[in-house]
Amino acid sequence: MIPEVCLFFHHRLFRGNRTTKISTSSFDAFASPDCEPLAKLSAPGAEVNWSLIRRPTTIAKFSIQTNLDTAHVACLRLFPGIKPSMVDGVLRVPSLRGLILETFGAGNAPEGNGEDGSLIDVIRSAVSRGIVIVNVSQCQSGSVSPLYALGSALGKAGAVFGQDLTTEAALTKLSYLLALDSPPLTYEQVVAQMSISIRGEMTSNPPTQFAHPTSPDLKTSASQQSFTALGYAISRGDVFEVRKLLENEMFGLLEMRDYAGNSVLHFAAGGPDVEVVRELMLRGASVHVRNLAGDTPLGIARRMGKREIDEVLEGGGAMLHVEESERMGGV
Repeated sequence: MIPEVCLFFHHRLFRGNRTTKISTSSFDAFASPDCEPLAKLSAPGAEVNWSLIRRPTTIAKFSIQTNLDTAHVACLRLFPGIKPSMVDGVLRVPSLRGLILETFGAGNAPEGNGEDGSLIDVIRSAVSRGIVIVNVSQCQSGSVSPLYALGSALGKAGAVFGQDLTTEAALTKLSYLLALDSPPLTYEQVVAQMSISIRGEMTSNPPTQFAHPTSPDLKTSASQQSFTALGYAISRGDVFEVRKLLENEMFGLLEMRDYAGNSVLHFAAGGPDVEVVRELMLRGASVHVRNLAGDTPLGIARRMGKREIDEVLEGGGAMLHVEESERMGGV
């Protein structure tokens, strides 16, 4: 139900790529400074922060890549008094393609002016040779920002601002992007991907959304009205209306349930249009959720003989759970 790579420690479930180790001996050994835990476990049960959970937005089964050559990225922590020649030495290591630069505070670096040149000149030269340099903070919490003069200078020299990436996440992400080979990414594509969240590894700032307040006399809330409208659009097979209702919506309609625990994908699994199912899955609707009767969308599609919808759901990783399969005679 939480389709992410996670770390569970000391009663808390963290997103793996936002986590760092902060102690070698404490039970509270891991932290996620810039992202709340996905879930917390206590005596009454699990409290899940569903608004943070990321859903697949492709119709494909889970897969991993095992043939990536990631040995082309280095990590360097700056310190007061570091010489530009030291940084230049690292940047001239044979076959180096990327560098994670741990800077001060919100992205500052020593000016480095001396007999062996400016640190900014060293960075600019490396970037001109096609080396991707990512600027992350040495601080545990916060974000690298171009607001400071030196931070801005690093950016003008071609360094990528790593925002609130942890050092571990920045190193892994850059190694992964540079290792892709089918097809390989260009320098510009790698830089663009390092600046945005691709797996929830950095904080994305969603566009500001506004809504008019609703009258307190209304018996149904605005979210319920939107959910109902979406249900009717699904029942008509109106994929264009579905897209319109989901565009910039602020209620989390893909996570909402009706009185029987049905999600919008449960509604769509019975038809009439397979394109509506694809649209919902591409927007992150979960294929694994069960309603109060224990039915998954796949179970509904299979019982109703919706072969095309069945295939799309299976293609997205949907499976019948054990009890559901037994009820259907092991189908």
